[in-house]
Amino acid sequence: MSSVSTAQSTAPSLEITATGSQEATQSILTPTKILQGDELLNKLGTTLGATLANELGVSATGYGAGSSRPVIRGLEGSRVQILQNGLSVGDVSNISQDHAVGNNMQNAHQVEILRGAAALLYGSGSSGGLVNVVNDRILTNLPDRPTGAVNTSYETVNNGRAGSVEVDGAFGSVAVHVDTAINNANNYTIPGSSTQSQGEPVGGWTVPPGGNEGNNYTGKLPNTFSNQNNLGAGVSYIGQNGYTGVSVERLNNNYGIPTPEGGSINQSQNRYDLQHQTRDPFAGFSSFKFSAANSNYNHTEFNNAGEAASQWKNIANEARLELAHNPIAGWKGTFGAQFSAASLNATEVGTGSYAIVPPTKTNSNALFWIEEGQWNSLQGSLGLRYNNVAQKPNLGTELGVQDTTSGPTPGITLQNRNFNLMSYSAGGLWNFMQGYGTGVAYTVSQRAPSAQELYSYGAHESTATFDIGNPNLTKETSHNLEFNIQKTSGLMRGKASIYANRFNNYIYGFYTGSSIVTTPSGGEGDGFSVVTAQQAAATIKGIEGELTYNWRQHGLGGRIFGDASQGTFDAGGNLPLQPAPRLGAEIAHQHNGWLTNASYIYSYQQNRLANWEIGPAPSYNLLNAGISYTERVKDVNWTVYANLKNLLNEQIRYATTPMAVRLYAPQPGRSLMIGLRGTF
Repeated sequence: MSSVSTAQSTAPSLEITATGSQEATQSILTPTKILQGDELLNKLGTTLGATLANELGVSATGYGAGSSRPVIRGLEGSRVQILQNGLSVGDVSNISQDHAVGNNMQNAHQVEILRGAAALLYGSGSSGGLVNVVNDRILTNLPDRPTGAVNTSYETVNNGRAGSVEVDGAFGSVAVHVDTAINNANNYTIPGSSTQSQGEPVGGWTVPPGGNEGNNYTGKLPNTFSNQNNLGAGVSYIGQNGYTGVSVERLNNNYGIPTPEGGSINQSQNRYDLQHQTRDPFAGFSSFKFSAANSNYNHTEFNNAGEAASQWKNIANEARLELAHNPIAGWKGTFGAQFSAASLNATEVGTGSYAIVPPTKTNSNALFWIEEGQWNSLQGSLGLRYNNVAQKPNLGTELGVQDTTSGPTPGITLQNRNFNLMSYSAGGLWNFMQGYGTGVAYTVSQRAPSAQELYSYGAHESTATFDIGNPNLTKETSHNLEFNIQKTSGLMRGKASIYANRFNNYIYGFYTGSSIVTTPSGGEGDGFSVVTAQQAAATIKGIEGELTYNWRQHGLGGRIFGDASQGTFDAGGNLPLQPAPRLGAEIAHQHNGWLTNASYIYSYQQNRLANWEIGPAPSYNLLNAGISYTERVKDVNWTVYANLKNLLNEQIRYATTPMAVRLYAPQPGRSLMIGLRGTF
């Protein structure tokens, strides 16, 4: 199996039960990417964003080595929902790019990207898409013998040492899973110097206070370290008609924040999951599923002196019911309900305790219904989701800094908010000849503003911003229309999509051009750029496509691909943090246990920036390569591998990363990773 590919099924169908499924297929109506097996192992990064950064239509944020989320078709944050085994990951990574996703990628068995109708199963606000990380911690089948895997690796660019172990077994009808992983990396080496050479500021914007005034480093870049560890276990009872299982996980993550001011984040999370499925529960229905999760997340942000500056806490509970019915008049589908409750609290502790985001309870109740049908050469899909979201802040909370040297700062008025959200999707596919199809999909997705967007008021050290929410924000609505064409059989396969995503009341952070100094000393790094939550009509248009030859098969295979999107405000100007257009090519060869591969990506210069962004974001060439050999010794398949990253030692700065990091901290330079893994 090749290390890089997108497989097309010869009998595609809408994926509506992808979570944990080894038979998950790729949808044509709403394009879905599934990473698993050798492909996932060879693309695996320390973060979710790094793992998916070079997928078609997917880029990533880059807050050093510790924090990176996927950016899908120019959308990120709350518009790209992150799940673990079909339920929310329960962290606060959607609030700000410096907050890491609360999962450990070394335990992942499968990563799924869903859009359109399939995404409506899990949330109404995923206008960019949805990413589900599956770790199979709750086993759904009884292993006939003990199985597992062990992996260890070393990386040169950051003296990175990683290791993981997982074991599955069974005792009668009870299946047991245990896994653990550790990944420790020092500050990474960068090509050239840390500070980006500046072109002319865009729109008359000047460098914000502290935004690029730190030291200009070469070699090792400070505050780019990352130390992760986790421990997980699951137990499930498996009967003839289904299973019931529980799991527990502890995650710790300590990583640096590479801004001129410097700093770090210490993150931890406890998570508990329950899953149940009954097959053929009663006449006319093929499956009943119930799942629930509780997560207790917190992180502390430290300044460059190692002093705690702020604390973020989120306690999340979620439950969902799914009922899948047998085909009726050519249609089959799933309907159900989902309930979630989260309590968020963010407090400044370095300059006198006050709330950055007031204690806020967010309750979400949803009903969803997804259908697909097939009639000879025609396919159709329908999706519908209703959500009620209630935001309830502690109305007595005192917000804002108590001591500023830049004058008084106006506060905001806290108020309860309630949002009724209706999202829906419809798509059709015409297989106009054997192996060829063309389709169209239309999706309306509504999102409620988050607690941070509504109520934040205070300094955020890791982004060097003073964030001011807007309690009067209204719901955001996206209208996405997509056309695609695909060839799904034969040695040569391919797909291409063109889309337009029109937003009503697009929520974004606006850099006002002013700053607030939050301590009487007014020392270096104390001036924070004021960012306010605003709304405007906006549109993102894009195109993406790929062509493959003999991909994911033995022998020689190749792939060429490209994607581009452009986001603009309807009143004029560009959306912030938009990815640059890219072109790429990959080649792989597999024979007699040997697997070799190489990939090249050219990312164009991004000069279509928001009028408060400094640019341009430079173009870059990214060349990666890998080689591995697998040999079975007794009952264990041993694989020795070597992966070369950024072979050209190019300076890479993502346009999707905020200025505080993009201008100061490039991605790692040339690196060699060597490792050994075994499966039994």
